[in-house]
Amino acid sequence: MTTQHFPTAPGTVPPGGATTAVPSPAPPLRAAGVLLGCLTALLGLLYFVVPGTLLGPALLWPRTRRRAFVVLTAGARRLTALERRRRSVFFGDRFPARPVPDRRVLRYLAARTYAGLITGVVAGLLGVGALLAGLLVASLVRGTLGWWELVGQVLLGGVLLFLDVQGLFSLAALDARLARECFGPSRRELMEQRIDELATSRAAVLQAVDTERRRIERDLHDGVQQRLVALAMLLGRARRGGRTPEQARSLVEQAHRESQEVLTELREVAWRVYPTALDNLGLQEALAGVSERCGIPLRTEFALDGPLPASVETAAYFVVSESVTNAAKHSAATEIRVSVRTYGPVLVIRVEDNGVGGARPEGSGLTGLHSRVRALDGRLHVHSPLGGPTTITAELPCA
Repeated sequence: MTTQHFPTAPGTVPPGGATTAVPSPAPPLRAAGVLLGCLTALLGLLYFVVPGTLLGPALLWPRTRRRAFVVLTAGARRLTALERRRRSVFFGDRFPARPVPDRRVLRYLAARTYAGLITGVVAGLLGVGALLAGLLVASLVRGTLGWWELVGQVLLGGVLLFLDVQGLFSLAALDARLARECFGPSRRELMEQRIDELATSRAAVLQAVDTERRRIERDLHDGVQQRLVALAMLLGRARRGGRTPEQARSLVEQAHRESQEVLTELREVAWRVYPTALDNLGLQEALAGVSERCGIPLRTEFALDGPLPASVETAAYFVVSESVTNAAKHSAATEIRVSVRTYGPVLVIRVEDNGVGGARPEGSGLTGLHSRVRALDGRLHVHSPLGGPTTITAELPCA
């Protein structure tokens, strides 16, 4: 096994596309989105002033209230779609395609209009401050400004600049939060989704435990038990009389070899149940044991920021162990590469072989890995086209 340690940079994207994070747009593009939001806020204000005023009497009369509300909401949805497009283009936001209630649309447009107008005022004050700073520099060049006046103006201008910039950042954060509340799922929907995920995860854990128990029973019954039966038969034959000392010695030697093989297989079963090296030596040494038992050259790369939770280490070990075992049995690979790295609060395990591919994610082995990873709120990706290579990527949150 070849082990290499690499420095990690929190927030970087791992090689091979192990994560699916959308890169944040450049600051100039985000600034343009903020300024454009000031203009769209003016459109919202005009919409509430003109059509809202015209539809006001119809909204007050019960017989026409419903129809007027539908008309008002239809126009508000067009402006809301424009705001959603602005957030997507200039800020990189990705919202689910889902219907938004009418009242939520109107509340969002009203709040967004207010926030956008305030942003325009603050941005205008920043522009006025830049103009005054230019006049101050011109006065200093002409020599009409004293040093004490300059110090006072610089201190006052610095404080106002700080407050102005902080206001713009706060308003930009408010704009993002309003968009998430309108276009994203509600708290109730998030809670229901989380409950469904936990129920699915619990069922997956129970299924994984049952699968592990069946596998252990099968290993003990088909492997260790058969060898113990053979060992008992050899010892029984050696006990019976009527044999020469050479025959008895041969039977004892066979029984000794069989007992060693039984111990080796029992040790393998114990390692597959839970490797004690995880508790004593850590994940790296436990994976070194996987490399020693693998009949294919295995290269491992480690880049960990610090100690991992015990549950994450256990899941990472089994992801690597099962993936390497499947590759050795079915892929006809000649080399396996394992990468274990942390990217911020996420541990990314990547197992790649140069075999023939065609691994089925719905297979029993990979299904068990899916259940084990989902139990920790992680994700498992399997990419195995026909002809290879096969790449298995697991993302495990460490927090």
